[in-house]
Amino acid sequence: MPGGGPLGWARLLLLLMTAAPWAGARPRPGASGGQPRLSVVLVACDSLDGRLTFYPGNQTVDLPFINFMKRYGTVFLNAYTNSPICCPSRAAMWSGLFTHLTESWNNFKGLDPGYVTWMDLMEKHGYHTQKYGKLDYTSGHHSVSNRVEAWTRDVDFLLRQEGRPMVNLTGDRKHVRVMEADWRNTDKAVNWIKNEAINLTQPFVLYLGLNLPHPYPSPYAGENFGSSTFLTSPYWLEKVTYEAIKIPKWSSLSEMHPVDYYSSYTKNCTGEFTKQEVRNIRAFYYAMCAETDAMLGEVISALRDTGLLEKTIVIFTADHGELAMEHRQFYKMSMYEGSSHVPLLVMGPGIKSQQQIPNVVSLVDIYPTMLDIARIPVPQNLSGYSLIPLLHGKAENVVSPKGHRPSWVLSEFHGCNVNSSVYMLRTGKWKYITYSDGYSVLPQLFDLTADPDELTNIAVKFPAVVHSLDKILRSIVNYPKVSSSVQDYNKRQFISWKQSLGQNYSNVIANLRWHQDWLKEPKKYENAIDKWLCQSK
Repeated sequence: MPGGGPLGWARLLLLLMTAAPWAGARPRPGASGGQPRLSVVLVACDSLDGRLTFYPGNQTVDLPFINFMKRYGTVFLNAYTNSPICCPSRAAMWSGLFTHLTESWNNFKGLDPGYVTWMDLMEKHGYHTQKYGKLDYTSGHHSVSNRVEAWTRDVDFLLRQEGRPMVNLTGDRKHVRVMEADWRNTDKAVNWIKNEAINLTQPFVLYLGLNLPHPYPSPYAGENFGSSTFLTSPYWLEKVTYEAIKIPKWSSLSEMHPVDYYSSYTKNCTGEFTKQEVRNIRAFYYAMCAETDAMLGEVISALRDTGLLEKTIVIFTADHGELAMEHRQFYKMSMYEGSSHVPLLVMGPGIKSQQQIPNVVSLVDIYPTMLDIARIPVPQNLSGYSLIPLLHGKAENVVSPKGHRPSWVLSEFHGCNVNSSVYMLRTGKWKYITYSDGYSVLPQLFDLTADPDELTNIAVKFPAVVHSLDKILRSIVNYPKVSSSVQDYNKRQFISWKQSLGQNYSNVIANLRWHQDWLKEPKKYENAIDKWLCQSK
């Protein structure tokens, strides 16, 4: 493996003992004055909990290359996804627009294939562009199960849509390349840096998309299975500090918020789990994060070896987090911190080192930031704001053409495993979560300073705060109208899909991921769908 393995990574980690590779010559991102434009590398993984990039979450697992970026760059302490599921989140990152503006409602519905992304604009303005690995921001992908589960979330039934979360240990202490597809894409990126990028006379932007630390498929659950297996090797498991693993507190099933109960049930998490099972799931997940970190290290190492690191901005982030059994759930599709809080680290020439930024930011900020680095005029219709002023340490006193950066971020979710559209406003110490039309489902309010684990909903206790935050939210998005539009979309899509199957409909729908429950009473569930289709709003 090029540069990989303990010896290769130990070589790179020696950089932690030296000065930053760009010390002495520090062109500022977005600066003009005849300076050459900086290149950019964006490494985006899948399902990495952003809280692992700073204290105390970083005590659970050794992530040396994330720590390298923190030492020589900046970490955002409150970065969020704009939709906690793969395709809609990536659609926001590549478009710079909130989910309700692009109508990226679920993993099947993202951007149109011809949508102009920030990378397209950078290529148009003279950048050499290269992409490897997982993109997943356009419509038409993911399984049939994934889309049908989203379309039918308003149907009056409750079905398990996943295998029970489990762990699987593979290989021995020398088994490093567990997620082989990600390693192949990392190798391609590294080889491109060493053989292509080094010879370019123009700046470049390189994107590497990783599937880790997303859980692996679970074939034991049957032909149409989900991804509920946390898989790693002893090599990576040894990077985890078991004593530091926190066992999350759970509410009783009867005390759970109704949407949380639906999510937990459809994710097959309402059964009994021992503390050891939960600890192992979390440990294996952290080990998968360690493997992800090593791939980031390979890219940084290649940039260092070629001398390109001194003129390249490196950005590391993820599409969403992973609950890893917090709130009796795994996966994402939730506004709780484990699911919605993403990593965001930036290092390179002109970026302040060892800086921790507390401002709330989100993935829609990637688009204007990329254009800012490339000195391309930023469109005024974007939902996001450039991160460059914050990276330069100008948190409050720089006003963009759009005005001041808002003190809130928005996240929304309209897909599977949740039986309502969900909207989250994060500002100051507050996290406000509301559902559907704003009154048919109880809202949630958390004080993240006093209750970082989000165990106590204080919406009833602080009605004035709820009213104030809801007013801000409604000024950003008419969420009852959006929720209604999603319901209409879901029904139209399901009807079209059902008609396309003809006489095969009953057999196909019975054997999707919910087959373990559906096949027990197929007529009951078909009748529930028929009743839903006949209902008017």
